[in-house]
Amino acid sequence: MTDEVAFAGLHICPTPIGNLGDITLRALQLLGAVDLIACEDTRRTGRLLSALGIKAPPLRSLHDHNERSRVPGLLAKLRAGASIALVSDAGMPTISDPGYRLLRACIEEGIPVDVLPGPSAPITALVASGMPPAQFCFLGFLPRSRSARAKALATEQRTLVAFESAERVAGTIADLAALQPGRAVALCRELTKLHQEVIRGSAAELAEKLVDHRLRGEVVLVLAPAEGGSSESGGARAREGGRGRPRAQLPRL
Repeated sequence: MTDEVAFAGLHICPTPIGNLGDITLRALQLLGAVDLIACEDTRRTGRLLSALGIKAPPLRSLHDHNERSRVPGLLAKLRAGASIALVSDAGMPTISDPGYRLLRACIEEGIPVDVLPGPSAPITALVASGMPPAQFCFLGFLPRSRSARAKALATEQRTLVAFESAERVAGTIADLAALQPGRAVALCRELTKLHQEVIRGSAAELAEKLVDHRLRGEVVLVLAPAEGGSSESGGARAREGGRGRPRAQLPRL
């Protein structure tokens, strides 16, 4: 173990969200130096380490279904002076991914915690969307319930970022278009991968594009702020032009 790189404690280590070239030099050094890697899927992390040319330290699964039972054992190792890297399948651990219980337990016990910067799908999508980035709200995965989704999306007056499944996203945007046809939306799909796609437009425009169009892959939705929190105001402004489909409404710079 290289003490300067992987000191005793928990190291939160983001991994690429699609493009292996996005791994950082610091992450490469860390993953090859820690005593153990706690990971969402040992097989997937093993393949990642192999592709990066890293000789894998012991891997221990830590996912939504076993995190509670795994934390005591990992804490015992950390108290004994181990260095442990926490990784998820892609992106920043704990952001709609496992690891939060372990992170909180370490903080409460005074165990050193180090967070490496790196790939994050919500931040990448926010910048790619062209929406106002100064204030934004990340919702994680949108609710499965149609009414709960509508409530979550309707009145947020900050730029809104959320994960949505490829199977449900067309219906989600169609529901939004029925309430706020002029609300600006960016659909970001397969970010950093070969088939990366960012579709921008009003909710009405995107709803029309997605009719009978089957999407695949990982999707992040970014919505412009709902001005005034009113579902009617966006549509009214969008119709003021008098012709064509409602255009995307963005705050003035």
